[in-house]
Amino acid sequence: MTKAATQATGTSPGKLESLGVVYGLAGVLVFSLTLPASKAAVGSFGVLIVGPGRALIAALFAALTLWTRHERLPQKKYLPGFIIISVGAVFGFPLLTAWAMDRVPASHGAVELALLPLATAAVSALRNGERPSWFFWSCSAGGAATVVMYTWFAGLGRIHLADLALIGAVIVVAFAYAEGGRMASELGGWQVIAWSVVFSVPALVVLLIADFSFVGVPDVWHATWTAWAGLLYLGIGSQFFGFVAWYTGMGMGGVARVSQIQYLQPFFTIIFSWVWLGEQLTIKTLVAAIVVVLWVAVGKRATVRRP
Repeated sequence: MTKAATQATGTSPGKLESLGVVYGLAGVLVFSLTLPASKAAVGSFGVLIVGPGRALIAALFAALTLWTRHERLPQKKYLPGFIIISVGAVFGFPLLTAWAMDRVPASHGAVELALLPLATAAVSALRNGERPSWFFWSCSAGGAATVVMYTWFAGLGRIHLADLALIGAVIVVAFAYAEGGRMASELGGWQVIAWSVVFSVPALVVLLIADFSFVGVPDVWHATWTAWAGLLYLGIGSQFFGFVAWYTGMGMGGVARVSQIQYLQPFFTIIFSWVWLGEQLTIKTLVAAIVVVLWVAVGKRATVRRP
């Protein structure tokens, strides 16, 4: 958060950063169910509904919140940022991950997405002027290396086109995360994602109408309750409330530092995949999770210079 914002809240930078970490952890917990929910829903609803289409559900909550709070339209200077967030977090990431979840296990995708913290920190350093120390980068690289080693020894699968889709998802959403974290320090985390999904509605409607015209309407009435639960969770949790917590946390604690908490997400996702989808849970997963937690704890003490 900016110095002015820190002074306005009357909270010390250290406490504000710690609160940002708490919000970030809440966001990570919500995001951890994204891949299992996508896996559960994509077979019944298709890639476009489970992917970008879920933002229509989020838009209902966002529009209602904006209306009840009588919020005014944001200034035009924020429009480029909303476009970046929309492309990355509303269209790109949901579409690519939904497509991948139709082809590989959620646990496989969870490991690929473990590269997100490093990608987000790198984008933030380039775009937002944050300057993490070498110790910070070392801890981040240690977390990434742990995930890579875990992938290798756990044997979660070979390289597929779905892997490329997931890597693409990491890249596009890293820009959305960094931009949203920067804007959240000025607008507030909930407004950033609320306006992003609301502004995306016209394009979402056109995309879905085109898909229904060429491919046909999915037979949603025969979808299982788990598929419906997955779709509703994606729209309400992953696409709205998760981003509210995540952007709020990054606005308070800084994009680079708070993004490191996301190294915990793949292991939460693997556990949720085991509970919800019956995917395999091994001792290697638990050991790797402990190691990553240690990297995150050490990295939290590293210096991150903010503009």
